[in-house]
Amino acid sequence: MMLLAGILPDFKLTSDNGDSITRVALTAAWGAGAFGLLGALVWPLVVRAFLLVPALVLGLLVFFLNGSLLLIALRLIPTGRGAAEPETAVIVAAVMSAVASATSTALAVRDDDAYRRRLSRLADRRRRRRGDGPVPRPPGIVFLQLDGVGEHVLRDAVDAGLMPTVATWLKGTHRLTPWRTDWSSQTGASQLGILHGSTFDVPAFRWYEKESGEVMVSNRPASAVELQRRAVERTGDGGLLTLDGASRGNLFSGGADQVALVLTVAARRGRRNRSRAGYFAYFSDPANAVRTALSFVAEAGREIAQSTRARIRKEAPRIKRGGLYPFIRAFATVVERDVVVAAVMGDMLAGRTAVYADLVAYDEVAHHSGPRGRDTDQVLKSLDRSLALIAGAAQHAPRGYRIVLLSDHGQSPGETFEGAYGLTLKDLVRAGCGLPVPRRARRTRSGAEARYAVRVALHRPVEETPEEGANRPGPGSDPVVLASGNLGLISFPDTEGRMTREQIDRRHPALLPTLASHPGIGFLLVRSQEHGAVVLGGGGAEVPLAQLADGKGPLKGFGRGAADAVRRTDTFPHTADIMVNSMYDPATGQVHAFEEQIGSHGGLGGEQSHPFLLSPLDLTEPVPDGGELVGAEQLHHVLRRWLRESQGAQVPVGAEVLAGVENSPSTAQPEGSFPVGGLARQDKSS
Repeated sequence: MMLLAGILPDFKLTSDNGDSITRVALTAAWGAGAFGLLGALVWPLVVRAFLLVPALVLGLLVFFLNGSLLLIALRLIPTGRGAAEPETAVIVAAVMSAVASATSTALAVRDDDAYRRRLSRLADRRRRRRGDGPVPRPPGIVFLQLDGVGEHVLRDAVDAGLMPTVATWLKGTHRLTPWRTDWSSQTGASQLGILHGSTFDVPAFRWYEKESGEVMVSNRPASAVELQRRAVERTGDGGLLTLDGASRGNLFSGGADQVALVLTVAARRGRRNRSRAGYFAYFSDPANAVRTALSFVAEAGREIAQSTRARIRKEAPRIKRGGLYPFIRAFATVVERDVVVAAVMGDMLAGRTAVYADLVAYDEVAHHSGPRGRDTDQVLKSLDRSLALIAGAAQHAPRGYRIVLLSDHGQSPGETFEGAYGLTLKDLVRAGCGLPVPRRARRTRSGAEARYAVRVALHRPVEETPEEGANRPGPGSDPVVLASGNLGLISFPDTEGRMTREQIDRRHPALLPTLASHPGIGFLLVRSQEHGAVVLGGGGAEVPLAQLADGKGPLKGFGRGAADAVRRTDTFPHTADIMVNSMYDPATGQVHAFEEQIGSHGGLGGEQSHPFLLSPLDLTEPVPDGGELVGAEQLHHVLRRWLRESQGAQVPVGAEVLAGVENSPSTAQPEGSFPVGGLARQDKSS
C-alpha cells in the first residue's frame, strides 16, 4: 500500500501536510488490516448475493467489488488519512490481492502442502459442524477426463517430457489401456456412455429428428437434458455417480448429488437455479479471481500472438482464429480449468466417493491449431500441472483416492473439406440435388464444446444456425445437411422415417453418385429396399452392410472395428437418410472436417477413434486376458466395476430420477465456497 501510494497520484495515505514514515506505515497497516478483514467477512456474502449474475460477468465484477471494499477500508482508518479515487481503488485492490497471493506462497503460508493441510482442516471442521460421522476407510475414485487427448498424443507428450506427472504414473502406479469409440467419436456420445451407460441413438454430434422437426445438438443444454433422460430411461439407472458422487465441467450429471458447470443443469431456470455455483464458489476468494483474470488476459494474448505467427508464416492447414475465439480459448484453458480443478480438490477434501471431471482445454485448442504443435504442447503442460495439483490434494484428503485418467476421443488432423475443395458439404449436396448453390459458401460453424459453455456462463441464449433449427424445415423443403467433424448427415424432412436409396435416386438421381465419387468423401451409408443397408464408395463400390468387412471395399484403410461401428449406427432410430464419412489417408492420418476445424473428431478415420484409459494398478484389469475395450458403454461397466470393488453396489436409482428429476428444489441448496466448496447439497438437474 505504501508503494502504491507513492506511485499513484490519486491514492494517498498521508495528510495534506505530509507525515513521517512511521505514521504512513501505521496508516497503511490500518488500511491493509481493514481490507483483509472485510475480505474475510464480507466478500463471501457479497459474492453469494450476486448468485444470479452470469458467471463471467462476475469475474469482471470482482475487481469493482474488491475496489469498493478497499474504499470502505480506507474510510475505517481512525486518522482519516486514507483516500483514493474509485478507479484507482480498483487498481490498488487488484494489486494487493495478487501480491498477497504471491508473497504468502513465498513465505510458505500458501505453498502446496501448507495450503492443502489448511483445506483439510477446514473440511474436517465443516464435517464436524454438520454432525457427519467418521469418513469410511475405503478409497474414493477421481475420474479425470482430458477431453480430446488421443492415446498416441498422450504417449508422445510423455516421451517428449511435456507431462512429467503422467510419466511418473506410467512408470510405477498406473497402466495405459487404449479403447475405441463408436462411429460417433465425440464428447456427447462418449460421455453419455461413460456416465450413463448408453450411447444408443446418438449418431453424431448433431442430428435431425423428423418426428419433432428438431435438430439435436449434444452440447446444447435442452438437448443434453433430453439425451440424459433417454439414457436413464433405457438403462433404468441414474448414472455412474449416484453414490455420493460429484460431476464437474461435464455435459451430463452422471446422477451425481453435487454438480458444477454441468450442461444439463444449465438448462434449468428460476430462482433456485444453481447451475453456476462452481464459478461463485471459486470466485469467493478474491485472490483466485485476480490470478485467473491475469491468466485469462495472458492466454488471450498468447492466442493472438500464435495465430498471427501462423498467418505470417503461412502455415497450412490454417483456419480463421479471430473474433471472439481468443477469449473462448482463454475461457476453456484458464477459467474452466481453474474452476474445475478447484472443485475437484474440494470434493476430495470433503471425502466424496466418486468424482468425474472434464478438462476441455486441449480439445478446444486442437480444433483450431491442430492436434500437434507448439500451441497444444503448452496446453498439455498446463494440464499436467493441474493433475499434479489434484494428486497432491489427495495427500490431505480424509480418505485415500485412486486417480483414473481417461479421454473421450482423440483428434485427427487435416484441412477442412471447404479448404481443400472450395465448397462445403451442403454446397455439394445442393449441387447433387440440382438446387442453386450460393456463390459464396457460408462458413460452417465449429461445434467445439467451449463455445457453448461460454454462452451458458454468460447467461446468453444458445445460437442456432438455420440447419440446427432456427428455421425449422417444413414439407417440401431442402435437405437438412449437418456436420459432426468429418461425419456428415443428410436428411430429407418431408419424408417419414428413413428414406431409402431407391426413393433418393428417383427424386435426385445424381445425388448419391456425386457424393460417392467425390475425392473428399470416403463412404456413404444408406438404406436400400432391396438389399437393406448398403455402404457406397468411390468407383461404384457398393457393399451390403451384412457383408461389410474391415479394411476392404469402401472401408479400406479405416482400421479395425470400422465395420461393426457402421453396423451399430445403422440400428439407431435417428440415423440420417445419408450418412457421409470423409476420406481418410492412413499414410498421413488426415481427414477432411465438414466444419471449420483443422483438428476434428466425430467420424471414423485416424486418432479420433482411439482415446485412452490410464488406471491404477491396484484396480483390476479393464479387460482381462488382453481383450479389447470397445465403446463407451463397455467403459462405463469397467468404471462401475471399479467403484464396486471399493464401495460395494451403487445406490439404486429412485423413481424421481427416472422421471428426470434428481433433486427436489425444496431441499436443494447451493454449493459451499471454494476451497472446500460443495459440502452443502447443491441443486442439480437430470
